[in-house]
Amino acid sequence: MNVSTYLPAKPRYDILDGLRGVAAFLVLFYHCCEITSGADPVHMNINHGYLAVDFFFILSGYVISYAYDDRWTKMSLWNFCKRRLVRLHPLIIFSTLMGACLLYLGAGDFFPGISGAPAWKVLLTIVAGCLMIPLGKNFDVRGWSEVSPLNGNAWSLYYEYLANILYALFIRRFGKFALGLLVVLSAFLTLNLTLNLDVFGFWSERTAQAYTVIGGWELDQWLIGITRLFYPFFCGLLLARIGRKIKIRHGGFLWASLILLVALAFPRVGGVDNMLLNGIYESVCILFVFPVVVLMGAGSTVSGQTAAACKWLGEISYPLYVTHYAIVYGVFGAWMSAHRNLDTDQIILANAGICLFSVFVAWASYRLVDVPLREWLRRKCF
Repeated sequence: MNVSTYLPAKPRYDILDGLRGVAAFLVLFYHCCEITSGADPVHMNINHGYLAVDFFFILSGYVISYAYDDRWTKMSLWNFCKRRLVRLHPLIIFSTLMGACLLYLGAGDFFPGISGAPAWKVLLTIVAGCLMIPLGKNFDVRGWSEVSPLNGNAWSLYYEYLANILYALFIRRFGKFALGLLVVLSAFLTLNLTLNLDVFGFWSERTAQAYTVIGGWELDQWLIGITRLFYPFFCGLLLARIGRKIKIRHGGFLWASLILLVALAFPRVGGVDNMLLNGIYESVCILFVFPVVVLMGAGSTVSGQTAAACKWLGEISYPLYVTHYAIVYGVFGAWMSAHRNLDTDQIILANAGICLFSVFVAWASYRLVDVPLREWLRRKCF
């Protein structure tokens, strides 16, 4: 057995690629709305855009199981790790360096800490971001206490890496029954968070973010991050292994996208007076709606222009997710902080402009950075 050979990729699920792109666009819109609405979790537009991360985790579990479950006799653990690093890490490094430039240029009223941070701390933050080493509050150069201050979205990729490690070392060996038990236990952890049951006394300090899954980007929020990761990722693995799918004969991508769009853009449920309703809503989305959407995407097919659209959305999804943060907060956020008296039309135009620019940067980074670097790394590493 030659475990050093680079195994070719399996055929892709076109609709799942497209849905990943739809979710990435909604994250972009959510972050733009966060700038213009003052980050009020109750009144924000695209209110549940943060649930896209939980959707990404279930997609990841499903695709990882499909791509690798039957390949372990032909692939070593180290080869698996190299494949995942080649897939994810080039844009992590690129987006960290881009974040260092744009967030520093955008320093001022919006991020007063970064312009006054000592050079050694900024350099340390850059190195840690490129190496995916999570940072605590003592090394925060921006003021938001994120594990990756120069690329805030990278927090979910820390958990993505953790999921890949757990899968490669342990979970891939689990049968359906054992994996099913993990899914049930993880579902309880999800409900403990979304319904604010706080059985273990973890969530006593959550106030405005109670009855939501919001959190995970700070080092001391790691329990929230773990909770958000476990159920979706394990559920995705289990769904792929069970093999049952939902086939929509006509318009599978359209219907799945519509459900996802409504779920992520839906207004805050219950307001501030009945926050439990929002917790119930998020529980239903994570535990039931997102698995159904994934099964619809895996069971349906597309062709022609719809297939081309799904391909494009899939290609741009990861670059858009990982690069837009520095643009939205480093450029748009700084600009908005200096122009506080804009009318509605001006805000809409500004949002549209920054979204288009973010898409352009994502596409350029995919074509000019991601694809060439991955091809070069494949030749060098396999």
